[in-house]
Amino acid sequence: MYDIVILGAGPAGLSAAVAARQKNCSALVISNPMEQNPLYRAHQVDNYLGMPGMNGEDMLNVFRTHAFDMGAEFVTGRVISAMAMGEQVYLTVGSELYEGKKLILATGVARGAKYPGEEALLGRGVSYCATCDGMLYRGRKVVVIGRSKDAPQEANYLASLGCQVTYVSPQAPQDLKEDIPFVKAGKLEVMGDQTVTGVLADGELISCDGVFILRETVVPTELFPELETENGAIRVDRQMHTNLPGVFAAGDCTGLPLQVAKAVGEGLIAAEVAADELLEGK
Repeated sequence: MYDIVILGAGPAGLSAAVAARQKNCSALVISNPMEQNPLYRAHQVDNYLGMPGMNGEDMLNVFRTHAFDMGAEFVTGRVISAMAMGEQVYLTVGSELYEGKKLILATGVARGAKYPGEEALLGRGVSYCATCDGMLYRGRKVVVIGRSKDAPQEANYLASLGCQVTYVSPQAPQDLKEDIPFVKAGKLEVMGDQTVTGVLADGELISCDGVFILRETVVPTELFPELETENGAIRVDRQMHTNLPGVFAAGDCTGLPLQVAKAVGEGLIAAEVAADELLEGK
């Protein structure tokens, strides 16, 4: 059980981790690999105070090293389910479950719209986790929609369970087993009425019983459907509270401006408020 769990390892999340450790709270940072952070690809950042001209990769490395040296713990992986219950928050990363007393969402800006039919059939054939749901489709036809770097490995895992896998992606995958069919397609639609019956890939129907949609990130409102948003951003107050008890948000996911300085400041506030509330027993 961690005092504060932080979802995201950009400037907001790493700032929150440092602030949490300064308050002597245990902190766990869950994130995708650093290379997938948009800041990592920035050639030069000129508007962050005291660090002009630094590229994004170096900046993230400095931030991450600071948080690590302060005692923050790190897990690399994609959160595929979450639940806030009373004074505890539970997050599933692959097959591992992590628990925290407070949660800070520092997920950045979610990119990628849902496919037609995806939301309506979620839990009725649409899944985001091969490890969690793969055994349900043993001996059955499934489609893996690969939009993340680890999607081929998850497709291979499904095949090892005995699933009949078809891999669909706009680009040819690397490290996909040779006996798994690959369909190159960009326009996709999940088909079915009560349950999934297939995927329409660039107009071609691929019949299946299940669809695994593997993106780099999961939108926070998919983890917490009750989370209030405004103009596509998570609604927060001045102390970075969301409408959910024990859940905070910081950084780009709370809206404009999308700047490192704003993210660092919000991460600090979220962690300090969360830590103070823990000390006060709230």
